[in-house]
Amino acid sequence: MDVKDPTVQAALRRACEEAGLPDSLRGCVYPLLRAPEEEWPECCGGGCYPCASTLVDVAVRTLELLGLRRRPPSVG
Repeated sequence: MDVKDPTVQAALRRACEEAGLPDSLRGCVYPLLRAPEEEWPECCGGGCYPCASTLVDVAVRTLELLGLRRRPPSVG
């Protein structure tokens, strides 16, 4: 996926706003949009910011806004 595409950027910006993720951290979602969901990280419980689960939520919402249905990763 071309994360620099204006349509992708608009969807990502909206997803970040909805999740409360600052626009300055939008780039943290790029690797998720390029990778298969099996490679998406899980929350480590370490109190990281941004939390991996927030980034995954933003990636999933971005894909939804683009009309690309993708199942969120399994929570283990």
